[in-house]
Amino acid sequence: MIDCTVSLAGLHLETPLIAAAGTAGYGEELLSITRMRGLGAIVTKSITLETRAGNPPMRLAELEHGMLNAVGLANVGLDGFIAEVAPRVRDLPIPAICSMAGESIDEFEQVAAAMQAMAFVKAVEVNVSCPNTSEGRSFAESPSSLRDLLVDLRTVLKRAAMIVKLPLDFESPSHAAETAVEAGADAITLINTVPGMSIDVKTRRSRIGRRSGGVSGPGIHPLAVRMIADVYRDVAGPAKVPIIGLGGVMRWQDAAEFILAGASAVGVGTALFVDPRRPRKIMRGLTRWAKSQGCGSIRELIGSADI
Repeated sequence: MIDCTVSLAGLHLETPLIAAAGTAGYGEELLSITRMRGLGAIVTKSITLETRAGNPPMRLAELEHGMLNAVGLANVGLDGFIAEVAPRVRDLPIPAICSMAGESIDEFEQVAAAMQAMAFVKAVEVNVSCPNTSEGRSFAESPSSLRDLLVDLRTVLKRAAMIVKLPLDFESPSHAAETAVEAGADAITLINTVPGMSIDVKTRRSRIGRRSGGVSGPGIHPLAVRMIADVYRDVAGPAKVPIIGLGGVMRWQDAAEFILAGASAVGVGTALFVDPRRPRKIMRGLTRWAKSQGCGSIRELIGSADI
């Protein structure tokens, strides 16, 4: 038997697979289809202080190598989450990591304080890298702003773990991660969707309601592998801060690449739109792979690539 369990920022996960933020709503949607088989945890839609209607349609467009989305952080807002959604998230069969976003430190702080007050919330994911809102990447693009935000949130999140979701960075892959770790991050998620655009050649208009959005799926996978490997080598590995690898995981081989590059857990997003049962298939492949590598645990393979 292969031990597939992992420990992530104080959370015990039965498998290393995590449903990425927004791809399974608040959890109930996926639970009703698959009972979440194969998943170790789920990240909820990003919660903001106020209700957000999101971007105008169309919000999704299929690409040759993935998907373009511009949902725009649509969510019920903090009050709606507490009153209507939180009780159902609490009863999910796997741990729920609550994602949160905001336009200012004060907004982030208010959402974080509410999450901290809910005992079932063991971890939050701080989304500072959303490419399909005007303010979604403002903190991640400024090291000083990111540091100020995370230092402040660290004082609020005394019990709940703080996971920081960072964007792709071609020039200095480890810089924002270093800032996050120094500010007290318990884990790092790499990467968010990549800013992109798709034009309908017949209408000559954007294929989504917003001019641009975030690209996900197989097309961004090699970019994510490179950033995970660099951050693991330069920052996360030495600091013993776990990484959630995210970006284009469709097959078990994709998940295995992330693990070899240094990810302790693997996010699945676009694949859930293709087939909600995909996590079970990925886990079967990962288990066979770990056995073929002569390992008794998937954990033995984290960061073990010869690169």
